[in-house]
Amino acid sequence: MKNTTLTLLALSLSASVAAHQNAHEGHIVSGKKEGISPTFDIVHAKVVKNGTSLTFQTAVVGKAGKEKPTPVGQLAGSEVYSYVWPTALNSADIGFDKDKGIVALAVTAHPDFDDTPRYDENRDGDNANDGNVWHSHWVVLTEDKACPGGLKVRDIPTGSSPTVPISWPELPIYIDSPGYEPHFAKTELTVDVPTKDIRFNDNFNFDAVTAVLKVNDSVHNPLLCVIGVDDIASGDLSLPGIVKG
Repeated sequence: MKNTTLTLLALSLSASVAAHQNAHEGHIVSGKKEGISPTFDIVHAKVVKNGTSLTFQTAVVGKAGKEKPTPVGQLAGSEVYSYVWPTALNSADIGFDKDKGIVALAVTAHPDFDDTPRYDENRDGDNANDGNVWHSHWVVLTEDKACPGGLKVRDIPTGSSPTVPISWPELPIYIDSPGYEPHFAKTELTVDVPTKDIRFNDNFNFDAVTAVLKVNDSVHNPLLCVIGVDDIASGDLSLPGIVKG
C-alpha cells in the first residue's frame, strides 16, 4: 500500500526535477524549479536530533508561510495549504492503530475551519477561530482514486472506533492536533517534535512536500483530499532523508 500510494502522489506532481541527497548529513537538497511559487519551492529539508526532540526543517526559495488559501466562507470546498514531511513512521508510532498508511507531519493553514480545539494559536481567547494561523498535525495518508492527487487523509467510517491519540480533534479522519508550534524565519520552517510522542523512534526516513488539500464539497468520505502537489524535495518521493544527530 505504501509504495503504491507514494507512486500515485509522485505522478500527481506536474513538474519535478531530481534532487540529490547529502548522504553524510542525511539532508535532502533540491534545486530551484520553474513554475512553482517561491514560498512552496523546496530547496532543502532535514530532520535532526535536538536533545529530547526532533527538529523537522524545510527551506524554500521565497518567504516560508507567505501564502494562505482564499476563504470560501464554509467548510465544504475549502482548501488547506500545507508543508508536509512524509515519513517511514508507523501509524502506531503516533497513537493510531498500526499499518494504516503513510504517516506525515504537516504544517497547515486553512481560514474556513479550525481543527485544533485544544489550542488558541492567535491568543485571542477563542480556541475555535484560528485555522488560518499556521499550525501542526500528524496525518495518515492513504490511496483514494476519488481524490485528484490520488491520496486522502484516511477516513474513519461511521460507527467505527479506532485507536486514536489523546489530542485527536474528534474529526472523522486520521488526524492528530499535537500543538507543536511551527517557526517561520524568512525562507525556513521548523517544527520541534518530542521523541516521546513517536515512541522514541528517532531512526526513520523522510521526505518533504508542499501540497494543497481540499475538503470534499459534500463533506463526506473522502473528506480531505490531496488535490495538488507544488513540490517534492526528493523529486520522486523516495524518502531519502535520514534523521541525524
